[in-house]
Amino acid sequence: MSQSTHYDYTADAALERLKAGNRRYAEESFASMDISRVVLKRFQDYGQHPYAIVITCSDSRVIPEAIFSAGIGDLFVIRLAGNVIDDHQLGSIEYAADHLGTGLVVVLGHTNCGAIEAVLSGHASGYIRYIAEDIAEAIGQEKDPYEACWKNVRHCCEKIESSLLIKEDEEKYGLRVIGAVYDIENGQVTFEE
Repeated sequence: MSQSTHYDYTADAALERLKAGNRRYAEESFASMDISRVVLKRFQDYGQHPYAIVITCSDSRVIPEAIFSAGIGDLFVIRLAGNVIDDHQLGSIEYAADHLGTGLVVVLGHTNCGAIEAVLSGHASGYIRYIAEDIAEAIGQEKDPYEACWKNVRHCCEKIESSLLIKEDEEKYGLRVIGAVYDIENGQVTFEE
């Protein structure tokens, strides 16, 4: 975080904010955020200072800002089918942690994930196979979709923690990397701590 000038939230405080936001989301029947010109101008003038980095699937049913009752500038979101991690995602995570001072990284898998299902069913063709290969490595022989999701999340967390910059930020600044799974049926997120 050598270049960061802003560190408003500890990892623990950011996690509590995510949990509280998810409780609100799971209890509500409508979600919205302030997108007024005043808010947009503030972020234009003062930049971004997200309190959490969320790596999640591209699935259209998984909307981190809604799931965590967050607004513009609250979350640094990285989306890719199957929430797999490669060098591009690692670079984005390092940027948010080091340059924006974001102290919490959450890998958010979800139930009924099409990428997981493609691996379990053996129907991953075309470019999807690159995502499927990463997931297959993560889940091994697991056949239960929910357990496979968790194994994939944990594997992604391990990849993130293999970054030397992330390790340094964990040791020096208390950055945390945790896994979570979003249940698309009830709206609740389970965190692995």
